Amino acid sequence: MHINVAQLLKEPIGSKRIYNIDEFIGKKDENHIQGTFTLTHTNRSILVQGTLTATATGYCNRCLEPVDFPISFTMEDEYLPSIDITSGARLPETQDAFIINENHVLNLEDAFNQYIVTATPMKVLCRDDCAGLCSICGRNQNHDSCSCLSTIKDHRWSKLTTQGKRKEN
Repeated sequence: MHINVAQLLKEPIGSKRIYNIDEFIGKKDENHIQGTFTLTHTNRSILVQGTLTATATGYCNRCLEPVDFPISFTMEDEYLPSIDITSGARLPETQDAFIINENHVLNLEDAFNQYIVTATPMKVLCRDDCAGLCSICGRNQNHDSCSCLSTIKDHRWSKLTTQGKRKEN
């Protein structure tokens, strides 16, 4: 999402603009993002604040099926201008900061993607009770079961298995 902030940079400090977003972002338009954010002109930058939700796409960590999952995040980032709005002089660049380009356009897509990656759970699951893949044949246990686990026994655990059966009776 690109926003031209030239007019906002010419306005007094404290001036604000409110934007609503409902669009797909990412390399393959895989993330749907929605919400409201505010751009505020500060004494040296544009401050972006907002609460947004996104629908991200990933793969289940157990069964490797594609899965869409919701993400919510609150953003607050500062975008520094690269060119002075009144004189047109190039301003010194600051490392690790979001920049407003020489055409006074602010690109929010990088920040949105960073927030989505940060808010993505460490372990994405298609559902809480996902059975995953069989470690022997690789079959997805959610769709159909296999007999691999019942036929292979590890003799090192045989005493525990025998004791467990006695307690059940």
